[in-house]
Amino acid sequence: MSAAPIFDFLPPLLPANAGSLRAEVRDLVARERAAGRVAVKDRIGLAYNAGFSRACGEAGLIGMTWPKRYGGREATAMERYVVTEELLAADAPVRGHWVADRQSGPVILRYGTEAQRERFLPPITRGECFFCIGLSEPDSGSDLAAVRTRAVREGAGWRLNGTKLWTTNAQNSQFMIAICRTTPQDMKDRYHGLSQFIIDLSLPGVSIRPVINMAGGHEFNEVHFEDVPLAGDALLGTLDEGWKQVSAELAYERSGPERWLSTWQVLAELNATLGPALGDEAEDRIGALLAETLTLREMSLSIAGMLERGMTPNLEAAIVKDLGTRFERRTVEVTRDLAELATERGLAVPVRLGSLLASAILMMPAFTIRGGTTEILRGTIARGLGLR
Repeated sequence: MSAAPIFDFLPPLLPANAGSLRAEVRDLVARERAAGRVAVKDRIGLAYNAGFSRACGEAGLIGMTWPKRYGGREATAMERYVVTEELLAADAPVRGHWVADRQSGPVILRYGTEAQRERFLPPITRGECFFCIGLSEPDSGSDLAAVRTRAVREGAGWRLNGTKLWTTNAQNSQFMIAICRTTPQDMKDRYHGLSQFIIDLSLPGVSIRPVINMAGGHEFNEVHFEDVPLAGDALLGTLDEGWKQVSAELAYERSGPERWLSTWQVLAELNATLGPALGDEAEDRIGALLAETLTLREMSLSIAGMLERGMTPNLEAAIVKDLGTRFERRTVEVTRDLAELATERGLAVPVRLGSLLASAILMMPAFTIRGGTTEILRGTIARGLGLR
């Protein structure tokens, strides 16, 4: 057994302009709400609002770290983190551009051709071009080596067949970055032979079918490809090396502030309403959640610093995602317990808190799936520690 590596979660300092960036985001959200273009929600989860995405683009809040020639502002990863944190804490409707900003754009910037960068990055930064992720498939669970979607050479291009499942926001996206098998599987290296493609979802042969969740929301989709023709320049990065690209991409998804802010509205509403009413009974449990929030934030900030230095913190990101998943569940469970205690004492549960809690309870199963299931994450952590 190899020795376990030593890794730090010492966070870098926040940028000197953090205060002005926070004010910039808060002013934008306040203006959009005052104009009636952004509503205060009573359920958890990112909302889709194309107009707000365009407003973020006009304010330079999308693709912040990218080169100016592609529409970015060449900000640091820590500056982007501050903006992302503020948008999530404000419960802003960022679903439209979320994936393109968080991971699709960075992957194109890192692995794409210059033509791909020039084509996709500027409209992403303007809040006009939305992406979704094509990873999971029916019957394959979290085993991406078992994907059956295939891209077969046809002339100068490709012919695509297969299905992607749990594809968030595909119904509002123009493009998908999907991982497909391009070479028959070799059991000695199951992850070789996978490639990434940028797929135009308006192409003939693409069908998007809604998957309605338990809360009645349409966030997920099944995307089916039947003889979809792809041009040669749809290939993203190196042929048959898509797994390495995906591994790097997942660090963006697993370590961001959404890992601890997805249930923030529930916790904030609980603290502001039932917390004072229940006194000591609520103080310890809410305090523990707030302390854990700060811990996860410090770890997440540390990973943002690693990404800024060009590192690939896959192990650290998996740890944050695993801890964040458990925190999400605990937040809902503590809120439910305290709501029940309030009812037993004859106290009314505030309407918005009750609505947020109801949606969070229904979404709890998704916490352990999105961004990698708990079992897969712990396997990644075990390998990183030399335990398997």
